[in-house]
Amino acid sequence: MINYYDSKIIKSYMPKFSQLSEMAEFFSVFSDITRIRILSLLSISEMCVGDISSILEISQSTVSHQLKYLKNFDLVDYRREGKVIFYYVCNNSIYDMMDTGIKYLGIA
Repeated sequence: MINYYDSKIIKSYMPKFSQLSEMAEFFSVFSDITRIRILSLLSISEMCVGDISSILEISQSTVSHQLKYLKNFDLVDYRREGKVIFYYVCNNSIYDMMDTGIKYLGIA
């Protein structure tokens, strides 16, 4: 059993509630299959909305909505080439997280 003093020390090492809340929100990115599929594609190559939509067989509106969500977390960014916008993974930690998830689940 942990005595009162020990529990205060342990509690002092815990992240603040706001930090944990932010972390939970970040991990929510990976709770949607469409976002995971988009990140998987963009981990292979940069793509425009039309290409992502075509490969995943989902509407361009859905792709755009999910890309906006991913961009809000600074996971993807874009570059413009004329009228075409190409999206790409802009945070290398995403590769590690995806790889860790695959290894953890034993699906690689």
